[in-house]
This record gives sequence, C-alpha cells and structure tokens, in this order.
Amino acid sequence: MNIRMVLLTSAAAMAAAASPVFAADAIVAAEPEAVEYVRVCDAYGTGYFYIPGTETCLKIGGYLRFEVYGGSNQKGNSDWNARTRAQVQFTAKSDTEYGPLTGVIVLRNNGDNTSTTSTLDSAYIDIAGIRAGLFYSWWDDDLSGEPDSLSSYQTLHNSIRYQYESGDFYAGVSLDELEDGAGADRGTNNGNALGVAAAIGGKVGGFSYQLIGGYDTDTEDGAIRGMLFADIGPGTLGLAAAYATGINSYYDESEWTVAAEYALKATEKFTVTPTVQYFGNYGHNATDTDFSSNDAWRAGLTVDYQIVDNLYAKATVDYTDVDNEDSVTKGFFRLQRAF
Repeated sequence: MNIRMVLLTSAAAMAAAASPVFAADAIVAAEPEAVEYVRVCDAYGTGYFYIPGTETCLKIGGYLRFEVYGGSNQKGNSDWNARTRAQVQFTAKSDTEYGPLTGVIVLRNNGDNTSTTSTLDSAYIDIAGIRAGLFYSWWDDDLSGEPDSLSSYQTLHNSIRYQYESGDFYAGVSLDELEDGAGADRGTNNGNALGVAAAIGGKVGGFSYQLIGGYDTDTEDGAIRGMLFADIGPGTLGLAAAYATGINSYYDESEWTVAAEYALKATEKFTVTPTVQYFGNYGHNATDTDFSSNDAWRAGLTVDYQIVDNLYAKATVDYTDVDNEDSVTKGFFRLQRAF
C-alpha cells in the first residue's frame, strides 16, 4: 500500500470517529381503540342483545301486515278496503334486586291510503309484578278465531296494575283510565273515568282458564267474563261467556253472550277454526243508550296458514243475524311477516 492510500485511510477513520452517531427514532404504533362488539344476551330468551357499554338487554321485533277487507260499507260506500300496517316493538330488560326491570315501547303505523297514521300502541314499565303505562287490559284476550266479540271496542288504557304469578297461575288487579270507551261516552266525567278490573287465570294439564271482571265507576255498571280452553283431539276447544249489568267501558256488545270455537290443527302449518256466538239483548258496540231487546247470533270461519318461517296468511268470514235488522256478512284476507 503506498503512502497516499495510508493517509486517505487514516483521515477517513479520524473523521468517522469525530462525527457523533445517532440511533434512528423507534416507530411506536398507536394502540387501537377498544371496540365493544354486540354481545348476545340469553338471560331473557332469544333475540336479546346487550346495549354496548351497559348491562341492559334489548330486543327489537315487530311485523308487517297487509289486509283486504270485504263487507258492507267497508270504506264509505265501497264494499272493500285495503290497508297496510307496520309495527315495531322495543323491549329492554335488566336485573335489579327486585327482579327484572322491563320497559316496552310499541310503535304502529297504519296506512289506509297515501296518508298514514302513526300511534304509540303501548308503552309501559314493569317490575316486581307492577306494570304502569299505556297497555292492553285483560279484556283484550279473546278466542283464537276472529269472529268473536268478547270485549269493548277499546281495550287500551293508561293503567297501573299488579299481577301475581306462580308457575301456571296468575291473579291481579288494575286501575284503568277509561277515556275512550263506551262508558266514558255516556258518563258524567267528560269522557275521563276510572275503572277497576281484576283477573285470575292459569293452566292445569291440557286446560287453561281465565276469569275477569271490570267496574266502570262513572256509569256504575260492570261486566264479568270467563274463558276456558281444552286440548281435545287434534285441536283446542274454546268456550267463553260474558255478562254486563249495563253499558260500560269493559263490555258493551250485549247484556250477555256465549261463544264457542274449535281450532283444528290440520297440519303443523294449517289451522281451521269455526266459531259461533249468541248475544242476548244485543247492544252492537253501544250505539244506543242501553242494550236493545233484540237477540243476535254469529257464525264464522278462520283459516291460518304458515307459508314459511315468519310469514303467515289468514282468511276469515263471518255472518251476523240480528233480530229486526238486516244480516251482515264480512271478512278479510291478511298476509303478515313477523320479525
């Protein structure tokens, strides 16, 4: 190696030694934000999930329904009418020291033409057997077929009630605001009256039963109704009877009535239900100030068919014959998609 190469090599080494050496800055990846995925809540049955960040379980359900009605004057002077309904229900549940705390909101929209009407169909709080809010009374329960009339035309009230449940038995009492019923229309409290209702019911083997009563404090009249269901053969026999002391907001169809049906389950998806009912002193939804002296009877047939999971078809027709009045035949066809 010549002297020139030695000098150049020595100079390069000295320059490298004199220059500071810096390490490259470390690359630190930002921690990803925690993502809480929706978790299934199986404590209250299927369909519930936890609201993220809470211990409250929520279930969303409802249905879409299309119906075509036929009969005299179904829409003005027309003998038929079609309408569509959309309903959504939100049910929230959480555990407390008093048992499950439940909140329910049901929103309904009825479309009879290009204009639709939205309503709050139900909204209530439920805990430890106490329910308060807007909900359907025990009088809304009826036979499984469509032709029967076993309650007033209005069974949705702002109410507070207590219901005790033990196994297959229940009993309860309710205070109801009777604002839209027949009694309120004929009472003295300007369409706002108080009602008191009570119920007992349950199931024993292949039998189920319900006995309810209601007293309208404004009209000072009340009604009582009993229903019995029995599994017989390939179907279920249903029997019902009701009696009213006078027109009131719980029952205003007639002074007394008896009804029977047999829901024949022909296949897993197909049910046929014939229904008959007799009315003593028919009131026809309290169109008069008191029950008339006319009797009436009704016979009808309802057919239910499950097309596929969550899609159902229903068709019904009934014939009503009232003393000294023209007979009436009506019915409807319905498609309903549940979710």
